[in-house]
Amino acid sequence: MVTAAESGADDLVEVFKALGNPARLQIMQWLREPDRHFGDYEPIADRRSVGVCVTHIQAKSGLAQSTVSSYMSTLERAGLVRSTRVGKWTHYRRDAERLAQVARAIGTTI
Repeated sequence: MVTAAESGADDLVEVFKALGNPARLQIMQWLREPDRHFGDYEPIADRRSVGVCVTHIQAKSGLAQSTVSSYMSTLERAGLVRSTRVGKWTHYRRDAERLAQVARAIGTTI
């Protein structure tokens, strides 16, 4: 049987794995201030409520579309971002509540 502490530790391991890649960490930093970091790109939808279009993340990062999609899926599986479809485009925003949970867990675990 897995204890709550072990389950929480497993969650943190997934978060650290997701953030262990420099490009994914950079994307998370950009998403913290989407208007500042993606201001050069015409928004398809409101960045604060819906997030940043994956094509804008791809353009800013200079990475292949498939790489960015994979990275965003990893961040989403770890619970760090949420995705929203707007037409044919996927938008991503940080999950502030989940990030606060992670910060609290780190404070009580480490």
